[in-house]
Amino acid sequence: MKLKPLFGLALTLLVAACAQTQKIEPVITPKVTPVSPAQETGKPVAVESEAPNSVPEALRLSNLPGWTAADPFIALEALRSACAYKKGRQYGPVCQAMASQDFETTDQIKGFLLSHLQIEPIAGQGLMTGYFVPDYEASYKAEGEFSQGVRTKPDDLIYVSGSQMTPRQSSAHVAARKVGDTYLAYPVRAEIEKSAVSAAYYMRPEDYFFMQLQGSGFLDLPDGKRVYAAYAADNGQPFVGIAKVMVAKGYLAQNQTSGDNIHQWLADHRGPEATSVMNANPRYGFFAIQPDQNQPLGAAAVPLPPGSAIAVDSAYHDLGDLFWLDADAGTLKDAFPAYQRMVAALDTGGAIRGNVRADLYVGHGTRAGVEAGRIKHDLRLWRIMPFVGEN
Repeated sequence: MKLKPLFGLALTLLVAACAQTQKIEPVITPKVTPVSPAQETGKPVAVESEAPNSVPEALRLSNLPGWTAADPFIALEALRSACAYKKGRQYGPVCQAMASQDFETTDQIKGFLLSHLQIEPIAGQGLMTGYFVPDYEASYKAEGEFSQGVRTKPDDLIYVSGSQMTPRQSSAHVAARKVGDTYLAYPVRAEIEKSAVSAAYYMRPEDYFFMQLQGSGFLDLPDGKRVYAAYAADNGQPFVGIAKVMVAKGYLAQNQTSGDNIHQWLADHRGPEATSVMNANPRYGFFAIQPDQNQPLGAAAVPLPPGSAIAVDSAYHDLGDLFWLDADAGTLKDAFPAYQRMVAALDTGGAIRGNVRADLYVGHGTRAGVEAGRIKHDLRLWRIMPFVGEN
């Protein structure tokens, strides 16, 4: 996914699953590089949690559910990411203040956040899912189980206004192809897969399908090289989760539609049967190969900190904004009971729709994939804003 608009960000919308047996925390370096004159003299400016706080009590972060137990380093990493996006936008003054601090304890971090930020509740209850960046084995040629070519953005895929389409559409940005003088909707998955492909890399079909759902992935090649397959475009067709299809056909039980189970079923039934199931989702993603990219980026073009970043619906929220998650009651057995933390909105996704909707980025690799495939939690959301003085 340069995780750009991830068309299938929410793996759990595919799998309708959510449980976690072990919580994955991000790898974070807690110290902020000193830049202030005071710190150049070797005298760090400490921030104490007991320091005077001018934020009105009702607007303080301490009112958030889970604030006391939450890991402040996750919050600090989220703030750093918000500061990295367009120089912090409205958080600019907070970012400047943070740059002059040398945090040595969790109390100092919390004290800083409490005195510089305030909360704004978002009405309603929604859904939180999870996503990750996977690692997949790949080959330079089509052979054996590596039969699926990694398709790059087709030359005939263009984006036009819906008013130019036949038939006309209301959307401002539609994936299309031009046939004569007519703009038609770009083909569905099944039709695309019937067309010839000359690819530089080949994958197992089920791995490729899951990489499309996540929006990107790392490809591990036989000679030891690794390349990053970043989201490049999609066909604009609606996203359809295949879990319900598999349950309806009796392939999997309702409470067994985890990401692992679906992936395993597709591998065990590789061929026409699995292809038929995957074709139930007409949406199709294309990739751009980035050989030198070693850290996934979101739609904000900022590196994604595991556990501290979410994808949101850009119709409701701006990239770079901070939020507080209060997510609980995973719907499957062994679901991790709650996620309560500050995060930065650094990504978007085709399956992420609504005001109270978030997709939590949990990291890279197999362990992160297990967690992502098991998150489907009820969500309450707060926007975290800079404190600007008297309210």
